[in-house]
Amino acid sequence: MTGDIQIGLKLLGAGLAMLGAIGAGIGVGLAAMGGVQAMGRNPDAAPIIQTNMILGMAFAEAVAIYALAVSLIIIFAA
Repeated sequence: MTGDIQIGLKLLGAGLAMLGAIGAGIGVGLAAMGGVQAMGRNPDAAPIIQTNMILGMAFAEAVAIYALAVSLIIIFAA
């Protein structure tokens, strides 16, 4: 009985750790939206805007990767 509760709490903690992926998804969406709007308004600056947009997306996505790593550690190592 206590083993089942422990497994359930471990999985609940892993799910809560993945809440960081919500913020990353919103951040990537906002970065893409802003980049596409900026490129639409100023097509001459598109290469610079695209480079900065991709860099910003990578930083935002890093948060989701960290959340996934913490979640997997909770499931398999704890």
